[in-house]
Amino acid sequence: MSAQGLPMKVPAPGLPSRVRIHEVGARDGLQNEKETVPTEVKAEFIRRLAVAGLTTIEATSFVHPKWVPQLADAEQLFPLLGDIADVGDVSLPVLVPNERGLDRALALGARSIAVFGSATETFAARNLNRTVDESLAMFEPVVARAKADKVQVRGYLSMCFGDPCEGAVPVARVVRVARALMDLGCDELSLGDTIGVATPGHVTALLTALNEAGVATPAIGVHFHDTYGQALSNTLAALQHGVSTVDASAGGLGGCPYARSATGNLATEDLVWMLDGLGIETGVDLAELTATSVWLAGHLGRPSPSRTVRALTPPSSSASHKE
Repeated sequence: MSAQGLPMKVPAPGLPSRVRIHEVGARDGLQNEKETVPTEVKAEFIRRLAVAGLTTIEATSFVHPKWVPQLADAEQLFPLLGDIADVGDVSLPVLVPNERGLDRALALGARSIAVFGSATETFAARNLNRTVDESLAMFEPVVARAKADKVQVRGYLSMCFGDPCEGAVPVARVVRVARALMDLGCDELSLGDTIGVATPGHVTALLTALNEAGVATPAIGVHFHDTYGQALSNTLAALQHGVSTVDASAGGLGGCPYARSATGNLATEDLVWMLDGLGIETGVDLAELTATSVWLAGHLGRPSPSRTVRALTPPSSSASHKE
């Protein structure tokens, strides 16, 4: 928090009293880095995020290493995270694409997983080398086995608002695939604005259509990218609809290796600043989180793109200094 005690807390009516931040920096953020971050640095990053008060931290991905080489060390990383339970009730979800990925995750003790689908055929082909329906068929045994083992399952749905090849994505198409993911048994659905083209009215329309299709708001999370500077305004629209789970990435890291126009995720610090000002509880220490992003920026050799990190960081701080 800034020395002036800002932001001033001014609650707005009709918003959740608490928001759970689903931190994706260690997975969705680092998977898009050109240089591979050392395993020990990733582990320390996740530890620092937990100390800052984040309780859902997506740790890594069990996708085949050749597809996401930056996360090829999942087997080495996950065992290093056992001590995180000492800093609180922290969940460490991991991404799995198929039963092979599930086997790898369960063998290491993962208790929360995510599958990742697409609302568009083009992205499904690029990201999973399958059609949308073939992808859903691939997820079916993954979700069934996870649920049988009492493992929490999240369903990511990419390209919910626009696709760089197909353009605008009809709401009805998104609803069909979202409903199918939930019918498989997913506990939670994350709506991905993968290329950052959503606007608040579009967000509200999609959430309303999902409710009408039987997907309850408490089961929905939102995942916005800030390509056109709309991530916070879209988040506010989702909060006004009753959504209380928001994905964000410490320092604004991220993108998507299979969608070149996907820029960084909504920065966790920017989100916390807004939520603090609205009087919404997150359990996150903004000063600790900002220090964590500055520390990681030093390892990445560049400043954080988060506006809040930049505003709260002394000018003397250097992204090129590695601690």
